[in-house]
Parts: sequence; C-alpha cells; structure tokens
Amino acid sequence: MITDADVQAAEMRMTEKLNSTPHAIAARYDRRVSRIVVSLNTGLELAIPPHIVEGLNHARPAELAEIEISPTGLGLHFPTLDADLYIPSLLEGLFGSSHWMAAGLGKLGGSSRSEAKAAASRSNGKLGGRPRKTAS
Repeated sequence: MITDADVQAAEMRMTEKLNSTPHAIAARYDRRVSRIVVSLNTGLELAIPPHIVEGLNHARPAELAEIEISPTGLGLHFPTLDADLYIPSLLEGLFGSSHWMAAGLGKLGGSSRSEAKAAASRSNGKLGGRPRKTAS
C-alpha cells in the first residue's frame, strides 16, 4: 500500500528532477519564420522547423498554432494533429522515430552528388546501364 510519505517522497523526486532538467515554460508557432519556438526554464529558446519533425512535417500553420505544454514541461502536444514531442529528445536532435529519421537521412544521402557516385554511374553505363528488374 502506498502511504502519504511515499507520495510526498515521489513528489520531492519529481521536483528535483524538473529543477535539474530543461523543460518548456512557453511554446508558440511563429508564422513569420515558420518555426515552433519553445522557451525553456534555462533561458534557452528552441526554434524548430516543423518540416523536420515527424508528425508535424505536413502540418498547416493553423494546425501548429495550438500547442499544449505537459504538466511536467517535458512534452508538447498539438491537439489538432494528435502529435506529441518530448523536449529531452528534441535537445538530443531526435525529431522522430528511428525508422522515420533513417528514411530522411537515406533520402539526403541518395540525393547527394559526389565524384564517387558519378564514377559509379559512368562505370554502370559502360556495362549497359542498370540491370532491368525481372518480373516475378
């Protein structure tokens, strides 16, 4: 059975955790620069472009305008999108699931131009080009 002392101890631990962890105290969408601006208790402000965040990447400005901060300040909720962001993950540069992040990085790598890619393309061209896919 949980006692009042247990609850009080848990509340103390949570207060200590919040005081030592950056958390949101304000959040808004700035249409002028197309950024979600999050003010943290440390004085730091994050300006995040929504197109790099999973769940927000196709959102319209009106959908980004309504932002709720979780009671702990560690999360942001966008009710019209049913999307949530975790502040510690944003600070670590994680803007989505590992699968979503990998897909974005792969897209960037595939679109890059380098001498090595050009040489490989020329080499494949000498051999008749990319092999055709066989029907299965």
